[in-house]
Amino acid sequence: MDIPKAKKPRRKPWLFAIGGAFALILVTVGLGRLRPAAPSVDRASVWLDTVKRGPMVRQVKGAGTLVPEYIRWLTADTAGRVERIHVRPGATVKADTLLMELANPDVQLQMLEAERQLASAEAEFIQMRMTLETQRLAQEAAVATLTAESSDAERRATANTILVEKDLIPALDARQAGEKAGEMTRRLDLERKKLSVVASSMRDQLVALQGQVERLKAVARFRRTQVESMKVLAGEDGVLQELPLELGQWVTPGVLLAKVVKPERLKAELRIAETQARDIVQGQKALVDTRNGVVEGTVARVAPAASQGTVRVEVSLPDELPKGARPDLTVEGTVELERLGNVLSVGRPAGAQPNGTMSLFRLMPGSDEAIRVPVQLGRGSVNAVEVLQGLAEGDQVVLSDMAAWDAVERVRLR
Repeated sequence: MDIPKAKKPRRKPWLFAIGGAFALILVTVGLGRLRPAAPSVDRASVWLDTVKRGPMVRQVKGAGTLVPEYIRWLTADTAGRVERIHVRPGATVKADTLLMELANPDVQLQMLEAERQLASAEAEFIQMRMTLETQRLAQEAAVATLTAESSDAERRATANTILVEKDLIPALDARQAGEKAGEMTRRLDLERKKLSVVASSMRDQLVALQGQVERLKAVARFRRTQVESMKVLAGEDGVLQELPLELGQWVTPGVLLAKVVKPERLKAELRIAETQARDIVQGQKALVDTRNGVVEGTVARVAPAASQGTVRVEVSLPDELPKGARPDLTVEGTVELERLGNVLSVGRPAGAQPNGTMSLFRLMPGSDEAIRVPVQLGRGSVNAVEVLQGLAEGDQVVLSDMAAWDAVERVRLR
């Protein structure tokens, strides 16, 4: 007996096509929502720090050298040739220590000529004073003689007047005696005026000659000083630091001969970047590292102008310094600008500029991923910077230079 077979339903191919397309769309959407894998960074190769709240000390740092507070520069007053050198750099000297001798015959001759002119002027002054004094005395004698003659003439005129009244002598004789007395009086007045002129002229001439003598004395004194300056003395107690000359070398006026310093009094000259030195003022505290100890000092002077991108800052130091401190020793100095109170701060990131904005990688809590966030910075210090916006207390950020990952928004620390 034949059993009829059941017919199988025909499958519709278009249903499979629709289902496949729908599955492909779902996969594409899912993959599109996936983030690209974050690049990995070795945790040991980056510097991390945690944002803190509390006090912050603003400081700036710079390298420098120790220099003596007192330096005596010895320069040539006149031209000459180095004849002898008695002391070499490094020697301890006294104020009267002879360092070197210069020689210049022309300077010796100029001194002798100045002294000759002075002696001649002094002799002329003495001769002129004697001549004028003689003239004055002669005039005084003439005045004295006329005074006596005038008095005698007045007495005779008075006597003749009495005799004329008694008709004992002619009136002509009395008149002549009176005229004679008047003449003698006028002559006496003229001689007295002449004496006054002689005395005044004598003073003027002597003052002029005395001035000439004083000028020649100054010239002779200057020439003697030039000769004496060719014997170069230290001038101060201390150490001879420089003497850059050799025997036979010719020097001109103003050339440096030697440098004498007092090594027991040193100060630090720091070179601070001009971008960091704008808040440095006199009186601020500073720490100076001499490589053999750290000493505390005070800012004594700030240069008014920058040079080659730095500002020179002088720091006064205490009398007692660590062993090995000597002039020209290289040191590191840190100047304290101010102490801030309760502020958010973090270690100074690479390339950070105070009062600017930059992006930093902040670590996600409980994760090894760090995402880029914008951070507004405030006042800066040597190794810290104030955080104004973008981070919170306890956040961990990457401070190292992350320029290699500028194109990504997150990294993974492995």
